[in-house]
Amino acid sequence: MNNFNIYSRRTFLDRSFKTSLGIALATLTDIPFVMKRALAEGTIGLNGKKVLFIWLRFGNDGLNNIVPIEDSAYSTIRPTIGITKDPAAASDYYQQTGPCFDASLYADIGGTLRGSSDATFSYTRAIRTGNGFAALHPALKFLAPVYNAGDLALLHRVAYPKQSRSHFDSQNYWENGNPNNNLSKDGIFYRTIMESGLANTAPLTGVSVQSALPLILRGSRAAMTNLTSPTRYDLLGVPSPGGDNKAFSAIAGANYFPFTDKRNRELLDLQYQNMSNTLRIFSAIDFSDTGNVYRDDAVTDNDQVWFDGTGGTGSPANKGYYLFPTTNAKNGGYQRPSGGGTNTNKYVVPTSAYSFFTNLKAAAMILNKTDAIIAGTELGGFDTHQTQGGAAGSHANLLQSVGWAMYALRKYFMLYAEKTTWDNLVVVTLSEFGRTSVENSDKGTDHAEAGVMYVAGGGVKGYGQGNASGVFGCSPSDTLAWNPGPRTTSLASCGTMFSAGIPDDTGGTINPVTAGYLRRAIDYRSVLGEIIRKHLGATQNQLNRIITGYGVTNEYLLGGGKSGVDGIRIRGEVGLL
Repeated sequence: MNNFNIYSRRTFLDRSFKTSLGIALATLTDIPFVMKRALAEGTIGLNGKKVLFIWLRFGNDGLNNIVPIEDSAYSTIRPTIGITKDPAAASDYYQQTGPCFDASLYADIGGTLRGSSDATFSYTRAIRTGNGFAALHPALKFLAPVYNAGDLALLHRVAYPKQSRSHFDSQNYWENGNPNNNLSKDGIFYRTIMESGLANTAPLTGVSVQSALPLILRGSRAAMTNLTSPTRYDLLGVPSPGGDNKAFSAIAGANYFPFTDKRNRELLDLQYQNMSNTLRIFSAIDFSDTGNVYRDDAVTDNDQVWFDGTGGTGSPANKGYYLFPTTNAKNGGYQRPSGGGTNTNKYVVPTSAYSFFTNLKAAAMILNKTDAIIAGTELGGFDTHQTQGGAAGSHANLLQSVGWAMYALRKYFMLYAEKTTWDNLVVVTLSEFGRTSVENSDKGTDHAEAGVMYVAGGGVKGYGQGNASGVFGCSPSDTLAWNPGPRTTSLASCGTMFSAGIPDDTGGTINPVTAGYLRRAIDYRSVLGEIIRKHLGATQNQLNRIITGYGVTNEYLLGGGKSGVDGIRIRGEVGLL
């Protein structure tokens, strides 16, 4: 037996009396944990909606993610690392309306069927998005089917006022939701979960799978969960895929030792209970590589018969690639069919990405198999000051992982849904800043300002789902256009993103790029805010507490306007949900 979660009548009445007096109702800090859900607003954690975040650490170069391919200055300022057009395509190919060409499954950009031994990333040209201006880096080709389905929003020129060029400061601001404020130590998603009223009453609410709990899930009034390794989550780091009775006994035994009345708090009892319940939940999930059995249902690169990765004679025809590549044998079509040996050209991600996909798989499984609301992980290495590369190279290798991750998550939550479906999930990427528009002398890019975000999910309004295009912030027809000049699709009259002093729609002027820094048109807080309110189910009052900028008149996070902080005109929420 144990004495977990014991509340005396006196304690309950005392706390209820405080509640009746309205003490701390705004923050729900002094209310018993068992009552917080009943008093909370909104439907966070109750509507089945969940979020998976992926941190792209150290500054992802947005201009080589979503490429302004029809900007005449792009190739000039990036002679080495720039992405080129397809010379075989029609002159107006990138201006045609319609979705990306689905280059990810069996054909190259021109529609030619690929041979089963062709390199996965043999196509090296920009892939159109159909909005007449922007294109995708070829290493992101697996975004094409997600984009074509209308399940992906591509957001360009995303930043915050008075952007810091410091990695660590800027990461703090993205995670705490308070730009230029290092004193705020609670994260956006932590505050979201606190507003749900479920923190400290449910064993799992927010989970990260990375080296340490990120600030975005960190706070002082509740403990979120972090797994440094999915298979080493138990006490003292002892792997326990089948449960560890000694660990559970230690937790229960520790609770028998009494605290003085002064120090005996309900939170201690709940922490013990939640730790025990969390370990039991994780012990029922097979995070091991043996449990990595999730495969695509589509034929990729014209491969028809598959090895099962264990030395067997083969799997059923038309079984696709493993969704979470964690070994060579499970990395794309490396393991060749019918005894054909191996082919390193068929990898869908670099071999250095296996730990990332191990963690991504764990985050996806946690959302799919438990009641957790928010989970995520990180991918580092985006600080590309030197030899960044163009269609191939270090940055392209990272983008391969990003593109396949989005594709794989969509298929996983469509094919293997348990507690979470693709329609109930939003996947969002974050990165602390973009990089300089002009490549540097070391054939790389330096710290700058606005970058990109990807938002995916079955409820996202991308291409054909309420939006003519899935691209926001990189089109001459945007509300705040790439060049906020005359509303026209003619590039000749729209100019380029790199021009200075172009009239905006209020009669003022805007300089989209200052000293090589691409300015923002979208505030990242508007993106996260729209997800938290429209998807997770927060009320506007809750959102004002989660992201304080929503309650500040001159921030314009909701409806857009000229920022009172730095005078830059921003779009507000873009309508991606």
